[in-house]
Amino acid sequence: MRAGHWVPFLAMLAPLFSGACAGPRVDTAAVETVMPPTDWRTSVAAQTPLDAQWWRGFGDPQLEAVVLRALERNPDIAIAVGRVREARAQELNARAALRPTLDAGGGVTRSRSVNAFGLPSEATGAQPQVSAAWEVDLFGRLADSRAAARQQWIASQAARDAVRLSVASTAASGYITLLALDARLRVARDTLAARSDSLRLIRRRVEAGYSPKLELEQAVADYDAAGRLVPAAREAITRQENALRLLTGDVPGPVERGASLQTLRTAPIPKGLPSQLLARRPDVAQAEATLAATDRSLAAARKRFLPTLRLTGAAGAAFSSLLPDPITIWSIGGSVLAPLFEGGRLRAGAEAAAAQRDQAAESYRRAALTAFREVDDALAGVVSADEQLRIGLAQRDALAESYRLARNRYRAGYSPFLEELDAQRGLLAAELSLVQTRSDALTNRVALYRALGGGWSEAELMR
Repeated sequence: MRAGHWVPFLAMLAPLFSGACAGPRVDTAAVETVMPPTDWRTSVAAQTPLDAQWWRGFGDPQLEAVVLRALERNPDIAIAVGRVREARAQELNARAALRPTLDAGGGVTRSRSVNAFGLPSEATGAQPQVSAAWEVDLFGRLADSRAAARQQWIASQAARDAVRLSVASTAASGYITLLALDARLRVARDTLAARSDSLRLIRRRVEAGYSPKLELEQAVADYDAAGRLVPAAREAITRQENALRLLTGDVPGPVERGASLQTLRTAPIPKGLPSQLLARRPDVAQAEATLAATDRSLAAARKRFLPTLRLTGAAGAAFSSLLPDPITIWSIGGSVLAPLFEGGRLRAGAEAAAAQRDQAAESYRRAALTAFREVDDALAGVVSADEQLRIGLAQRDALAESYRLARNRYRAGYSPFLEELDAQRGLLAAELSLVQTRSDALTNRVALYRALGGGWSEAELMR
């Protein structure tokens, strides 16, 4: 088609395009802006910058090995990686819609017919052809769809990183819990051994007539009470080992230890300002990218009310044994599709896109508010656990001395066995509480590292 032949065609399209610079207005909810607090409620002395491999701060190579194995083999991370791949394919598919399509085809025929003279005639023919089509993105609908797919791809990467951070913190906390169960088992066995010595002494005193049988029965009951702690601790250790093995993508089995709970180093408190937090958490980045995607999807949905222009063309040749030379064939054209009546389908699509945008906006606001709360909670937990640990150590030392004195007084005959028994019970409770408090002090630091984003930043995306 010559250039002049396009004039009537474009003149016909002009009324359709006039005033079609945007689709109908769709109302969206006004979401309150989240302003970072000026400072955290709990004041702590930050000791070090936030390291991406924060688990090394505990000083246990085996803890580091558990975390790295979980990051390498955890099924949830593998699933998240697959979702990134899927989102990337969808983004490439949306990008391909902006480009022309080119197809090639052809066929060969063999025929036998009767000519005008009543004689048979045989012919062989072939017609190869190349066709092209392109939807002109007049109003940017395809570009908006592509941008929405790209933001969803970015959101999937942030979601993958959020899963990685969650798995790393869960692995570190699980390993610390395992060491705490080991410590609890040691306390139970040490208590059982001490009560076994007391039981032997009391049995001899009862047999000699120096102590009433009531003391023997009390000693037996307390020995059995301590004995119950041992199998319960062993069961908990088995369950925790199996949980860690599942986290690292392994079948149930034992988990190798490095340091003990008492020798595990207390990781330093990382630095982190409220104004920096939203750029340091992958879940917030995921919510932000999802919001951007829904904004572009809403723009694309509004533009579906506008006309679309599609250009097509084809070229080929016809070959036949009945023709001395091949005949070239070609066609070129364009078509416009303008929606006139869709029964409310387009309006419903735009409203759905607006609703999804509102949900994404509120999800982003919730993610930001949750981030600030989790950091504040984690800081309060770190300070509280450290203070409880200091008090618990002093209490344990005092009760240990009290038990020593009560034990000596009983053996010297200055006090009844009940005095030693009470002191022993108090020491056991203090020892078990101290194990839990020490575990809380360590796991609260893990929670703080996770709440601060674990060293992640927006630069991690698109890598």
